[in-house]
Amino acid sequence: MGNMMTALPYNRLVLFVFLLLPLFAALGTAAAGEINASTFGKVAIEGTDPVAYFTEGHAVEGKKAHAVEWRGAVWRFSSEANRKAFEAEPARYAPQYGGYCAWAVSRGYSASIDPKAWRIVDDKLYLNYSKNVQKDWQQDIVGNIAKGDANWPKVKAELE
Repeated sequence: MGNMMTALPYNRLVLFVFLLLPLFAALGTAAAGEINASTFGKVAIEGTDPVAYFTEGHAVEGKKAHAVEWRGAVWRFSSEANRKAFEAEPARYAPQYGGYCAWAVSRGYSASIDPKAWRIVDDKLYLNYSKNVQKDWQQDIVGNIAKGDANWPKVKAELE
């Protein structure tokens, strides 16, 4: 009788875990897609204002009050003016490779980013996983952009 009593809760736990696995799998893939966005809320590039990189020269946190949805993600801006600028020309301000790490894409895979690891090259915004990874990416910017551009269609297809 003792074994039956301990087995019952264990069996329920196993059943519970197996029933929840599809839910966890769905949540894990919710962030995947063309745009690097959070699982919950689908906020692009960790809520950083993409226009501010161009206008202020550094990463600026966006606000919920100045948000817009574009390509299945919510983009946040530090001001209404930046939101309007993005809406007028989203491709001009959106980071390359959907906001995924430029170094990772140049190597054929995707990775998240640190909004403070960024660089504008030829009027295009590139983000990287970290400042250390960015240093590696900057060793051959032209070559890494060429590799990233070539790899992006395959990487993007794997994300969708």
